[in-house]
Order: sequence, then C-alpha cells, then structure tokens
Amino acid sequence: MNSSRLTFEDLVSEALDGLPDAFLKAMDNLEIVVEPEPRDEHRRRLAPAGSTLLGLYEGVPKTARTSGYGLVVPDKITIFEGPIRRLADDDEALKRLVQRTVVHEIAHHFGISDDRLRELGAY
Repeated sequence: MNSSRLTFEDLVSEALDGLPDAFLKAMDNLEIVVEPEPRDEHRRRLAPAGSTLLGLYEGVPKTARTSGYGLVVPDKITIFEGPIRRLADDDEALKRLVQRTVVHEIAHHFGISDDRLRELGAY
C-alpha cells in the first residue's frame, strides 16, 4: 500500500460522493479535513486506553442547533490518515475504513451518538 496523500484525500472525497443526496444537502456549515495524526490532547481526551482515534467531529450537532445558531465557525470533521493506514491491510480495506470513518463522523454531525451507532450495528 503505497498510496499517496492525494489518493487518501481522494478516498475521503469518494466516501462523501457516495452519500445519499439527502444527506449531502442536509449537511451545512461543515468543513472536512485530513490530518496525518490526532493531536495528543485528542488521544488523551477522546480515545480510551488501547483504542485508536480514526476521525473526530467537533461542533454543534444539527439536533442541538437552535434558532440562535448563526454566525459560528463551521463544524469540523477531521479524518486521521496515519491511524487508518496502519489498520488497513490492503487498498480495499483502506477504502472501506475511510468510508466507514467518514460516515461515522457525519453521523455525529447529524446528532447520532456513539451509543446509538452501536445500537444500530454500525460497529
């Protein structure tokens, strides 16, 4: 697996392009970026011992936005390339893991918690 960063970013774009139009149209005030690794503060705060942080949603979920929501910085989804690459055995696994991570973080944008994702069988 010698995919370049551009290819990884292309995989993130493909995952987004694969979302149903209704979801794409409903996403707003959202920035999606790729970073090499999570920062130490993210790992300490968000990743339980022994777990790996693949992505991160930061912002106000759509379900928590009120009529006072406005003039705020965009929500941010960060997809962490290094941890995803280390978990993927081959290019096909890399593609699936990127897609799963993107969908997972977008679910948070729509107000779906990790507990609810577990109930839904998302992981």
